[in-house]
Amino acid sequence: MSLICTVFRECVRAMRDGILIERESGHDKEFHFQYWFKSRLDGIGENYDQPDRNTYPDFKLVHCAEGYEVKGLAYPGRRENYDCNSQIPCGKHNGRQIFYVFGRYPARPDGDRYPVLDLVICHGSFLNADGTYVHKNESFRGIGSYGDILVRDRKMYVAPTPFALADGTAHHRTLILPGDMPADGDLVEIARPSRREVDHIVVAYNFDLRTNKLTKTFVPNPKADTEHIFKAYRLDGDPLCQIGLREHSREIAERDYHDQFRE
Repeated sequence: MSLICTVFRECVRAMRDGILIERESGHDKEFHFQYWFKSRLDGIGENYDQPDRNTYPDFKLVHCAEGYEVKGLAYPGRRENYDCNSQIPCGKHNGRQIFYVFGRYPARPDGDRYPVLDLVICHGSFLNADGTYVHKNESFRGIGSYGDILVRDRKMYVAPTPFALADGTAHHRTLILPGDMPADGDLVEIARPSRREVDHIVVAYNFDLRTNKLTKTFVPNPKADTEHIFKAYRLDGDPLCQIGLREHSREIAERDYHDQFRE
């Protein structure tokens, strides 16, 4: 049985009770929200493997086949996308259901204790429905005048956040699950967003060292036009305003990413 509803409920309870993020120092720019979420797992008494910088997902539950990948975002700040750190988002990994925890916090707090401003926990398939891709970094030696320089093909992925995909998620606390995944009684359904698969998918890319040009290879998507239906929930007592998928969310996310490097 999934623990996702219990986890979401505990996160909302902590936010309602004003339990703050506690940053160890001003140099802690990465893990402070993860520590806050870790305390929520501790609060429900759930065992998990200790997170490590190079593991995916961040938290692997011991007695339940679930994992949680935690993404903290500063507000105001980057909202439309996030770096996936060499692991494409997915809904299933090594037999575990994967959930993504997005929480926003003040970008310029006046101390080392500050609130979680809003929260979205979503199943990984909301971000990407394909669970077959296996990430692997490769390398080869031979570049340079003497043929002894190594090239590392270390992939980095940038994916849209739920705040970019769905209007109505900002400044609220929302849980997004696949349509066939049940939710508990005090979670109130507020919307049924759906995402439709594209006609063509990328299966390869090539980088020309002479021209510095990157080219992509597309093939028809065997699941083209497949509609994936989800259900969005709020905890009873929270505002029940609906969410809706944003039009042109992919183009918005791509524009936001490229704008970072023009500033």
